[in-house]
Amino acid sequence: MIPWIQLDKTSLPDGGELKLARRGEEFSIRLNGAELMNSRLSASEEALATLTCEKLSGRKAMQILIGGLGMGFTLRAALNVLPKDAHVTVAELLPSVVAWARGPMAEFHGTSLDDPRVTIETRDVAHLMRQERRWDGIMLDVDNGPEAMTQAANDGLYTNTGIGNARRALKPGGVLAVWSQGPDPAFAGRLGRAGFRVDEVKVKAHKGKTGRKHVIWLARA
Repeated sequence: MIPWIQLDKTSLPDGGELKLARRGEEFSIRLNGAELMNSRLSASEEALATLTCEKLSGRKAMQILIGGLGMGFTLRAALNVLPKDAHVTVAELLPSVVAWARGPMAEFHGTSLDDPRVTIETRDVAHLMRQERRWDGIMLDVDNGPEAMTQAANDGLYTNTGIGNARRALKPGGVLAVWSQGPDPAFAGRLGRAGFRVDEVKVKAHKGKTGRKHVIWLARA
């Protein structure tokens, strides 16, 4: 078996260490030994983008916010379906994750970061969600969803306050889409009470026929 090779690591503001590793053509990002992302598991992150863009089909000059660059699955899937007049802002808290995308994972990310429709912001997505009625769509793929793993501050995105900020940041009829590793009835309830119409979709983590499923909430303002 081909061994894993650690390529880089970075410390997190709230403590802990994020590591990038490679085995052949496969990449893995891990937190304190637990895998957060793997380049073989892309289906649900891609679905986050495609399902959101389907809900927004027909809008002109769309402004899309993606919270979390990760391995870029959501960004690349969005660019594949968005029109030329759309613009995507990606908020990634950790500069090292952006550096990995342009460095050891550059071939994997392709040209997505340099697409003229894309702006990369190395800042907390919560700051960009405080700009009222700016976004047609907000896609959150931060930590493992409502049960944050990497940064305790990320929990705030999924509280009543965070959801309220997201709703005010959306244009009328806009969509908040949230990725999660599993169901969370309490979070779905908070979305509904905030005035969203909510669809909960279970999607495969892997493009194969079997395997675990993740959850995507599509909440329309």
